[in-house]
Amino acid sequence: MSEHAVMLSQHIAEAALKRFGEHFKVPEGQTGGEELLRMLEHGSHRKWQARELDAELLALLFACALSAPSKSDLQQADIVHVEDRARVKAIADLIPDMPWINDAPVFLVFCGNNRRIRQIGEWRGKPFVNDHLDHFMNAAVDAGIVMTQFIRAAEAVGLVTVPISAVRNHPAQTSDILGLPDAVFPVAGLCVGYPLEPGRIMPRLPTAVTVHVNQFNESGLKEQIALYDEKRHALFPLRRQRYAKRYPDAAFNGWSEDKARHYSQPERADFGTFIRSKKFTLK
Repeated sequence: MSEHAVMLSQHIAEAALKRFGEHFKVPEGQTGGEELLRMLEHGSHRKWQARELDAELLALLFACALSAPSKSDLQQADIVHVEDRARVKAIADLIPDMPWINDAPVFLVFCGNNRRIRQIGEWRGKPFVNDHLDHFMNAAVDAGIVMTQFIRAAEAVGLVTVPISAVRNHPAQTSDILGLPDAVFPVAGLCVGYPLEPGRIMPRLPTAVTVHVNQFNESGLKEQIALYDEKRHALFPLRRQRYAKRYPDAAFNGWSEDKARHYSQPERADFGTFIRSKKFTLK
């Protein structure tokens, strides 16, 4: 192996160790190492250089994103590039704890679009008979895959991103700001720009927890999460305890404590109502 290949394999193994706390071996002669390393080093960014994105580059990234897999070639994902800064500010004002939305050079909203296939059926004189939960899921999953592919393409050219699921905190207002018609809905926003500072690798749950062989297995789950809590806290301790007014201070404020608190409060409970208002039955 060349010196470059050896160094690249080492960097990949180091990044995987930081991410999962596990030792991974890169097969000798493995191709695609630069892309594997970029994926392992992925992180969200919230501070941007005062540098605009080239319009031709952004158009190319859209093409890369929309080359993603699509369920049955239905192509039910759209991207809204929110160029109008007044509209960006209007969305950011709905989410005041995320000022980076307004600061980002580019703000996108990835949408599920079930409208187009309904229109095509009408134009072709065919009934639309799949009015159930799965057709909503198909469009939502397509949009998520397209956003993921955009992130990969953006990072390949030196850009960084942070997804904004909080656009679903106020789906009706977001929909109105973007002029989304029936059967089109926001899945997530995405801030895009050039990084102001280096990223960091945030530890994830070990693959023993999240990768299953043949059948689902939760053996040792509680112990694995406790170990993960300790490891993550040692590297990136949480600055504050979530919902401090509702819960007494925890002796140890790890990841699992934070997430238990997070989902102890209602969040986006009206999203189903919003989606039904967009002409999805969800039955």
